[in-house]
Amino acid sequence: MDSSSSRTTALHQPRQDRSPSPCAPQAPGLGPEAGPCDLVTVPARQGLEAVDILRLRDGVGPVLHDGECDTLGFLVPPGTADAWDVPGSACTQTHGRGLRVVPDEQPLTGAGWLVAPEAAFTSATDPAVLRDALGEAARTIAAVDRCR
Repeated sequence: MDSSSSRTTALHQPRQDRSPSPCAPQAPGLGPEAGPCDLVTVPARQGLEAVDILRLRDGVGPVLHDGECDTLGFLVPPGTADAWDVPGSACTQTHGRGLRVVPDEQPLTGAGWLVAPEAAFTSATDPAVLRDALGEAARTIAAVDRCR
């Protein structure tokens, strides 16, 4: 079987067609610290399902995981936290507090990249697309749990 075109392989290849990140400073010389992006945090099981859904639709941005793999965090554009109301998740403004969007570097103490910025399809996950993917993921998990 040829694995050269697998999703996992594709995720580790740099994306050349990405737009500038809405979560990173655009002015030259400001350094790699993230700007005021927001972070949607979800339980790992739902987050992993959502990542798979978003990968299939070329809509996944950078995604963090905590050290215990209990939660995933999706980088979303600034302002998302103001209207985020998806049950079972939280959206917080990071204001750049210790969050660094730097490829091949640990973004936060105790966290790592599940989908690194250079492997993401977009520079930040679109909140509406993420909302739909999280809903679909929750329905998938509920269906699997009912069938056990």
